[in-house]
Amino acid sequence: MGTTNPEEQDLRTTRPLLKTKAILRSKIHSTISKKARAENLETMTSGTRYWTSNREGQVQLRMGKNPLENEPPVTVPDLIMSAATKYSHYLAIGSKYKKSWQVLTYIEYYEACRRAAKAFLKVGLERFHGVGIMGINSSEWVIASIGAIMAGGISVGILSSNSPKACQVIAETSEMDIFVVDNDRQLQKVNQIQGYLKHLKAIIQYREDIQEVQPNLYSWKGFLDLADGISDEKLDQIIDAQRPNQCCVLVYNQGTSGAPKAIMLSHDNITWTTAATVQSLGYKCPPQGQEVLVSYLPLCFPGIQILDIWVAISVAGTVYFPSLESGKWSGLPRSPGTLSSVASWFPGLKLPASCSWCAWGSPSAPSRPIQGFLMELLREVQPTTFCGIPWVWDHMLDSLKTKHLDSTAFRRRIDRWAMRMGLSTNKRRMMGEIHQPLCFGLAKRLTFEPARKFLGLNHCEQFLNVGMGLPTSTLDFFLSMNIPIMEVYGLPECTGVHTVSNLQAYRIRSCGKELPKTHTKVEKENQNGVGNLCLWGRHIFMGYLRDKQNTENKVDTHGWLHTNDLGFLDFDKFLYIMGKAKDLITLSSGEKVNPYPIEERVRTRIPIVHYAMLVGQDFPYLCALLTLKCQINPETGETRGNLTSEAVACCRKLRSQSTWLSDVLYDRDPIVTQFINQGIEDVNSEAPTVGAKIIKWVILDNDFSVDGGELGTYLSAKHP
Repeated sequence: MGTTNPEEQDLRTTRPLLKTKAILRSKIHSTISKKARAENLETMTSGTRYWTSNREGQVQLRMGKNPLENEPPVTVPDLIMSAATKYSHYLAIGSKYKKSWQVLTYIEYYEACRRAAKAFLKVGLERFHGVGIMGINSSEWVIASIGAIMAGGISVGILSSNSPKACQVIAETSEMDIFVVDNDRQLQKVNQIQGYLKHLKAIIQYREDIQEVQPNLYSWKGFLDLADGISDEKLDQIIDAQRPNQCCVLVYNQGTSGAPKAIMLSHDNITWTTAATVQSLGYKCPPQGQEVLVSYLPLCFPGIQILDIWVAISVAGTVYFPSLESGKWSGLPRSPGTLSSVASWFPGLKLPASCSWCAWGSPSAPSRPIQGFLMELLREVQPTTFCGIPWVWDHMLDSLKTKHLDSTAFRRRIDRWAMRMGLSTNKRRMMGEIHQPLCFGLAKRLTFEPARKFLGLNHCEQFLNVGMGLPTSTLDFFLSMNIPIMEVYGLPECTGVHTVSNLQAYRIRSCGKELPKTHTKVEKENQNGVGNLCLWGRHIFMGYLRDKQNTENKVDTHGWLHTNDLGFLDFDKFLYIMGKAKDLITLSSGEKVNPYPIEERVRTRIPIVHYAMLVGQDFPYLCALLTLKCQINPETGETRGNLTSEAVACCRKLRSQSTWLSDVLYDRDPIVTQFINQGIEDVNSEAPTVGAKIIKWVILDNDFSVDGGELGTYLSAKHP
């Protein structure tokens, strides 16, 4: 699939669509232009503060000093109405059911959202009350989210792996009127807790047949049929009453320890961040071309929503969702995760207890590995922009290295030559050199293009990474394959995006440059210029729901968001993230050590290491917990005992015959043990102080995972 020619589309002139077109024609000038003029001045002055802890509250938007340079504030309904007006017959979204694609054009997409909004009103959705959406990414997920916002409610994405208790807490704090779930398994969670939910009025199940009839339970079709009971005029009144500086989305920092905070995002947070992201990245827009995206990472996270859904609407792209058969795959690794025996290796050392590391949301096991459904989807859809997380890039890397090792000796020599040229050429391009070697085109045809085609990325022009930054070795590998991965940095509190990289602004290990008209400052810098990062801009959240104290701690009186992340800005204003302030390790000597750069060096110097975690709080010295790169079981999603192709290849270079994790554990392979020892010594040689040296290390018998509690949602290590 690729760019869709609107002239080739079947122009379905059904009565609802004709009615929708008439509404658009009559409203487009009055609603957008009038609201943009009148509300621009209003929203700049309304709201006494930059933050609020009330769902009904309005905030002051962080406008620039020159009013002419400010983007006019718009609401989410305005955003999608504009797309439906300009690009009515371009393909908008598609979901695969069994073996066929069900697609909607932008005019049909808009009509579906309006019908969902009217149906929500019919079942009793109240202003500023929540609509919880829990299920895999799909057209219904997005339509329910936009429909909830249009109806004056608040869209609340929920991890499909959350426990019933977690769902109850989210439903109670958001005053949830309606739950939207994808299957019977999620429905049973809601059934367990609905007796405690005083606001719950309806449950909608959008996939699988309903197995048992309930008074307040609707199928997706039955739910949409309720829309006929609400007039267009009533819905338009509700849409017109919405303001850009009011709340429309609640984000819960799920996947973390402790009770989740409810992060309030306004219409302007969504629409302005979308526009700024589009301006910073190289997206196409009709008629010059049409973006094609795949949406497979959880949409309950704002950065994913911005990149998958809102950007697509802004540039009239097409978003494809996975099929029902891939519904159990969550995009995150699952593993037992064990640290129970580590305490016996390091007596007296404070280690993370499994209870304190228990994740709020732990995704269910993937039914197929990434080499399965995702790569099949990529090869079929042919995306033009692809967004991954570290675990996804790791498995793509291992797939390419396995393919390389299975090729002939002559083929491997060609690939190594091409990769050396790719790495050197792209690093020179990164520094501003635009001329390519004469043989670069040959390298593209022989190595780079086949590799992209193998991954399903041969039409892809942008490669993005969200969450934890990738190690230098991974970035260099993909750069050598002419696949420059652009890091994206952001927090839920800044609508998921603050800095982005692009082909014109790219540095290895950097998260790129800040969005236009946003600001970054570094406080309490150390001798290396690393300090606490603070952010400012229209993407900063409204506040934590019903949590005035934490909101005041997070956002100061001047509107700066204090991230608790550590980082620095280089001379060219590229941002580099160096860990989190809360992860600093204080040794018994009183010395504070930042584990992030040391862990990165360990992973770079010892390529068979998957994760490295430093521990040593109140201990005389640092210790390292290491996990090795192991394959994933396609049936359970847990890590297997056999090493990945990359790790085996590394062992063969060392003349070690190890192929299983058990071959290496407990110093059973002296060659690998010596290799790791040498790597640790190399890392220690770069330590700025004695306290920053690793004194002891151990290989764990299981990889870190979200399920085991050692990893956060975006696979960053959760230090004790």
